[in-house]
Amino acid sequence: MRPIRSSEIGSYLYCRRAWWYRKTGIPSENVTELAAGTDLHRQHGRKVLIASFTRTLSLFLFLVAILLLVAYLAYQWL
Repeated sequence: MRPIRSSEIGSYLYCRRAWWYRKTGIPSENVTELAAGTDLHRQHGRKVLIASFTRTLSLFLFLVAILLLVAYLAYQWL
């Protein structure tokens, strides 16, 4: 008996018929739509990665600005 993967469980819970088709080896008739969906997910993944990088960079620059402000004020105080 082969182990059941979590992706298979998710596929079954999402659509039992699609899971059964995949299990029996029946080829999909909507290959172009599936390819378009895969491409859309890749684009979304790239956007999420860019947004995450931009957020991290902005937080870093904000901390640098705060440190520079503190250094400037400390210099002015002396």
